[in-house]
Amino acid sequence: MRFDEALHEFDTIKGVTEDVTDVILNLKDLVLRVHSDEAVTLRIDVKGPAEVTAGDIVTTSDVEILNPELRIATINESGRLALDVTVEKGRGYVSAERNKSTNTIGVIPVDSIFSPVRRVTFSVEPTRVEQSTEFDRLVLDIETDGSITAREALASAGATLQSLVGLVAEMSDEPQGLELGEVSITHAGSPDLDLLIEDLDLSERPRNCLKRAQVNTVGELLLKSEDDLLAVTNFGQKSLDEVIQKLDERGLSLKNRD
Repeated sequence: MRFDEALHEFDTIKGVTEDVTDVILNLKDLVLRVHSDEAVTLRIDVKGPAEVTAGDIVTTSDVEILNPELRIATINESGRLALDVTVEKGRGYVSAERNKSTNTIGVIPVDSIFSPVRRVTFSVEPTRVEQSTEFDRLVLDIETDGSITAREALASAGATLQSLVGLVAEMSDEPQGLELGEVSITHAGSPDLDLLIEDLDLSERPRNCLKRAQVNTVGELLLKSEDDLLAVTNFGQKSLDEVIQKLDERGLSLKNRD
């Protein structure tokens, strides 16, 4: 920042109620959206009596002010507030010392907070999936400064995390991972695996045949192929078709033939 009538942050300006430090603190609450990759200089020049707000800042097409109602200073009849403010894109937090790019007298460097996210909290709550209550859900509470939405902030964080995980995956040309069978990949974590065979609402013949074959749960049934079931005594094609239909209703299927 550079004030027309002040040389440093401990100075005062005639006719302005706030001292320079207070004006700077107020300006630090300014929320901007900058569309330029280069630094942009904004201008404030207001004569009193007046209540100076962010809406009085003269901007360019490269800068949007998202909180124009922000109060900056109060000026009496004889006062005038005139200053230049340099803004630019950034990331995270930058101290005033790092922002000090020149030793020009009258230029006052201030620290910058570029992160649009003000607060994030999370909680883990139990939730129900069909018949099972052994699941959790993650609840995120994200508060931003208005320059982006909470959804955009979460999407950006997800993209960053994905790129970082990608770097780890690329450490090996041929990733060595655990090879899971087709049933495990398709149905892992399904709440239906622990259901009893009786819960499939099968007719009496296929239900009794499965029980005699020691197939008591849906998970055990999924380990069987069509040939395995047809080999069960008194278990025919009609019973097989009924089992396939009941599993399909739940998005499940029998083991493929080897």
